[in-house]
Amino acid sequence: MEDEIGHGHSVAAWSGVGILILGSVFIATGQFFTIMWCTWLGVALCVVGVIAWVVLDRIGYGEDQHAATDHQDA
Repeated sequence: MEDEIGHGHSVAAWSGVGILILGSVFIATGQFFTIMWCTWLGVALCVVGVIAWVVLDRIGYGEDQHAATDHQDA
């Protein structure tokens, strides 16, 4: 089961999702307490999270690169 490809085994995925979760927390907090700067910070973080995910994937930290290095170590 550990060798399954496509289950978040990449730096790009972990980084992107982490930033997106943080952005979602800021959006929810901003909406609940009606703090506009907090809401917009969350929106900006979500945009940064998507961009970080795509950029990290394209420079070699994505699933394909990670899977190739895992199978070479085995």
